[in-house]
Amino acid sequence: MTLERLTVHAKPGSRKPGVEKLSEREWTVRVREPATEGKANAAILRAVARELGLPPSALRLVRGEGARTKLLEFERT
Repeated sequence: MTLERLTVHAKPGSRKPGVEKLSEREWTVRVREPATEGKANAAILRAVARELGLPPSALRLVRGEGARTKLLEFERT
């Protein structure tokens, strides 16, 4: 298993949710949820997990809880 990191540029409150892969390690993630009470962060983790084929619990928010740029960590088998 390898520990990997991914930089995510968050776009909360988006009308058109989706994931745009800028590179292998840098993505833009648009979610409908607002950036309040951790709703957008939870939605971003779900969206990234779905793209990676992992359960959301396999991802960890390392940095950027209240910022637009987030650093996620996960293990890939």
